[in-house]
Amino acid sequence: MTTSFSIKNTAFASLDMQGADTAPLSPIDFLTRAAHVFGDKTAIMYEDRRRDYRTVYQRCRRLASALQRSGIAPGDTVSVICPNLPEMIELHFAVPMTGAVLNTINTRLDAKLIASILDHGEARLLFVDREYSDVVEAALALIDRDITLVAIDDANCRSGRLLGRLDYESFLVTGEADDVLFDLQDETNPLSLSYTSGTTGNPKGVVYSHRGAALNAIGNVMAMGLQSRSVYLWTLPLFHCNGWTHPWAVTAVGGTHICLRSIDPEKIFHLLASESVTHMAAAPMVLSMLIHAPAEIKQALSQPVQIATGGAAPPSKVIDDMEQMGFEVTHLYGLTESYGPSLICEMQHDWVDMPLADRAQKMARQGVPHILAGTFQIVEPVTMQPVPADGKTIGEIMLRGNTVMKGYFKNPEATAAASAGGWFHTGDLAVMHPDGYAEVKDRSKDIIISGGENISSLEIEETLYQHNDIMEAAVVARPDEKWGETPCAFITLKPGRDGLDADQLRDWCRARLAGFKLPSHFVFSDLPKTQTGKIQKTVLRERAKTIK
Repeated sequence: MTTSFSIKNTAFASLDMQGADTAPLSPIDFLTRAAHVFGDKTAIMYEDRRRDYRTVYQRCRRLASALQRSGIAPGDTVSVICPNLPEMIELHFAVPMTGAVLNTINTRLDAKLIASILDHGEARLLFVDREYSDVVEAALALIDRDITLVAIDDANCRSGRLLGRLDYESFLVTGEADDVLFDLQDETNPLSLSYTSGTTGNPKGVVYSHRGAALNAIGNVMAMGLQSRSVYLWTLPLFHCNGWTHPWAVTAVGGTHICLRSIDPEKIFHLLASESVTHMAAAPMVLSMLIHAPAEIKQALSQPVQIATGGAAPPSKVIDDMEQMGFEVTHLYGLTESYGPSLICEMQHDWVDMPLADRAQKMARQGVPHILAGTFQIVEPVTMQPVPADGKTIGEIMLRGNTVMKGYFKNPEATAAASAGGWFHTGDLAVMHPDGYAEVKDRSKDIIISGGENISSLEIEETLYQHNDIMEAAVVARPDEKWGETPCAFITLKPGRDGLDADQLRDWCRARLAGFKLPSHFVFSDLPKTQTGKIQKTVLRERAKTIK
């Protein structure tokens, strides 16, 4: 319950600066400042292209003008299907400059899902990289909506074809940098529209505000130690939660963005060394790719590289392996509905002297509130009462604060359900440790109930990742006549490590897990992934049902 108080001292209550003491928060102002302070500094690098902040600022203003002249108005949706290119970063500023709403679409979706997003999001204009021309044409054939197409023609892409009447550069020159642009008065205005998942037929549209995006970006600056000397490599998809608001965070300090069209470990290691990269962010799957890359392409790092990871809990073994290669890992937790990062596993000074494996265990936790995010609690979801901070009692993570979405677009029922009781219900199950750090144990739908006992699939996965022969592991519930459910483990072995069998692995797990947590079955195979690289446990659950 929140209690409000009024100021009784009239000398304070009557203060009035007539608006001189406030301005709407918006990440587009970060680019204006960067152009003023760091005009000659390299803002964006891609292959042989280099653009300074003054140039990027002028291009974004010109692009915003072109959008306005094409009929885009405040509140209209402008969509984009594009990999991590300079154009994608420019759109993160140009579209909000018009008061329009930026909708970045997952490049790995099929035509049906793309069509549903374009239709539900009411897209007026679509920027599309030529690589995705076929799937976009198929998507447009499924909907009855007039959408202007603008092609992004990247010389490094030789597949597909250009869609639309104009390409990006030709469209940009139809605008003027000196045109009057949208004057933001309300910082809670919508800035972007992101869809939650491509794994169901009904993805939800998450709406971000200018205020929330600005605050989360500033939080990223502080949490990751970004500064003007920072060089940020784009290994995190820009379409995913608007790159966790890093397009605005890196720009806020005048750092340098390095764009990367696709995830290629060899190119990543080359750029890390040749461009003195200081920061990057990626899902645990990308960390695993770097760890297991061939030795001949790995290059020694000249300086520690700060790398943020989230999206799924990284096993402590992954954190351990990354640190041994020279990366300093920051574990973040969040959802599309929280602008990406919402919790951060803040490093404590006394962790530094711990053995690496012990420190990795600490760092694998989800942690404490991200700076400026607000607050969180772990509660029993029915009573909404906080669970004891004993590291054992499981509850649901609830969020409240500056970086929780405005709501689901055109879905008041889902918005109301997600915010019942004045807290955002994440659906993630966690424990609270005595030191106040949260540790996610499972999604509510992934918990395994065997003989009345709750089993965390993440705990079993964490154990499996400690085995030297295992590259990836996922554990799901398998129906069982006696116990109701038992854990079923799906395993991908490291290259050349094909000698491990189920009996050996069962014995290995028995020495590290309580008996009722032992997987009843071990399946060796490649693991199916979602469009954002997360392991598809829904698919694995269906497979587990067929295992005898």
